[in-house]
Amino acid sequence: MGLWRDHLLPRLVHKAMSNAELAPLREQTAAGLHGMVLELGFGSGLNLPFLPDAVTRLQAVDPATVGRQLAAEALAASPVPVDFIGLDAERLPLADHSVDGVLSTWTLCSIPDVAQALSEVRRVLKPGGRLHFAEHGLCDDPQVARWQQRLNGVQKFLAGGCHLNRPIDRIVQAAGFTLESLEHRFLEQGPKVATWQYLGRARVT
Repeated sequence: MGLWRDHLLPRLVHKAMSNAELAPLREQTAAGLHGMVLELGFGSGLNLPFLPDAVTRLQAVDPATVGRQLAAEALAASPVPVDFIGLDAERLPLADHSVDGVLSTWTLCSIPDVAQALSEVRRVLKPGGRLHFAEHGLCDDPQVARWQQRLNGVQKFLAGGCHLNRPIDRIVQAAGFTLESLEHRFLEQGPKVATWQYLGRARVT
């Protein structure tokens, strides 16, 4: 799985996530961020063009280092300095209460211990800081949800640990966050099992 997971899969993800339909969701999710921001799942830098002018620095975490190569053009064009601080969201090398906001787009689906990662997010967020997220996950349509459960094992195997069936809102709340906003929608492109979206913001309870 080394060649697939570490080299081929990040390139396929970059192509898939460059879908123009996702651009307004990225812009919506990044809106309101400011100061020092932590991004979980930097990937190939597709969120960089949508960071508000008020963001002064980005702390980036991602297990696939090939994404940095794919992000070279976006990094060169970005006015926001980017520090690559680690590969693992479950252990963040940041001080307590050191970031103003956290950005996560289509990442919480694939972190092995997502509860631990969100515990770390709570630890590093400053008082008043927020988690901004756009994620796919468990659908509230029972028929779609049943197929998500059936296909989840295949999805995890092929897509680097990505889950189809994580209830993102409940996971975020269980980690000690209060949801300030939450929207759901299907993407127009792609199968329903993989395109049910959670778009929201949460603050530490």
